[in-house]
Amino acid sequence: MSTATTPKTGTGRAAGGALHGTLWLVWRRHRTALLAGILLTLAACALFSYQRIGLMGFLGDHGAPDALQDEFRTRFDGAFNSDLSFLRYIPVVVAVFLGAPLISSELERGTVHLVTTQSTGRGRWLATTLALPLTLVTVCTTLLAVVFQWLWAPARSLVVGGDWLNSGPFDVTGPVLAAKTLFLTACGIALGKLLKRMIPAMVATAFTAAAVSVVWGEKVVARLGTPLRLTYPYDGDGPALPADAVRFDDWVATADGRLYGFGTCVHDAQPDACRAKLGIVHRVTEYFSYDQMAAMQWRGAALLLALTAVLLAFVVWRARRRPL
Repeated sequence: MSTATTPKTGTGRAAGGALHGTLWLVWRRHRTALLAGILLTLAACALFSYQRIGLMGFLGDHGAPDALQDEFRTRFDGAFNSDLSFLRYIPVVVAVFLGAPLISSELERGTVHLVTTQSTGRGRWLATTLALPLTLVTVCTTLLAVVFQWLWAPARSLVVGGDWLNSGPFDVTGPVLAAKTLFLTACGIALGKLLKRMIPAMVATAFTAAAVSVVWGEKVVARLGTPLRLTYPYDGDGPALPADAVRFDDWVATADGRLYGFGTCVHDAQPDACRAKLGIVHRVTEYFSYDQMAAMQWRGAALLLALTAVLLAFVVWRARRRPL
């Protein structure tokens, strides 16, 4: 008696080629979003490389930066602003369209119950569901940050007026882009696990990402480094800031270094007498030097990655302690 052999399908090795088992299943369930991310990354890197060719030609044909600011703005501002906007939206888009549906869609449709009643255990399914997308997110965002930094660095004093701290470059170069994307994606995954419905999880993730963006920009970034200070006479013009520095804040100060708000005594009926009474004799400008940027980025990335680990640990704990 002969026995017919059935080709492997579903989560088998033959069906997935290089991917097999739960790895193949996760890829198949989310392949649209994952493939779109890979293709978009490659297209953006190709565009950045093409833009660098034109940028280097422009810089090579001109002399002093002061003389080319206006022409640079005319030729390249639009492109750089578009690049920065695109990169700054990546963490939000990935969190909403990949992170939030990652587990919530499986819970809502009941797919996870089918998978975990087969030979695949809950822990293995969860590990693969998290590992494959997060690995691809890390690789893609790191590649985007590296290639864009390669484009931006030669003209950093000209792009967005040289403001690398507040206008985008800080968030989309170095390790910050990958770290922020992973953190917001982890937020989406956690919300998806809690809400168990895809659309509510996506909406909640979008609002969370907006709140995180405000807190990050207004409360966190400036605390990642210690601003440097320039002190000069109150009635003096003051020294110019170092090249590539970003002005952070301005104060007035007494001879012994006590700081007051920049507008102190400005609206007083007798401002000179007011300043004399307080002992104000100096102006103080706080700034961040470009040399501080890398260390600040790594501190910020470490914070975001630590929070990401906490969120993912919560997801794993909740999935193992409570029914899926």
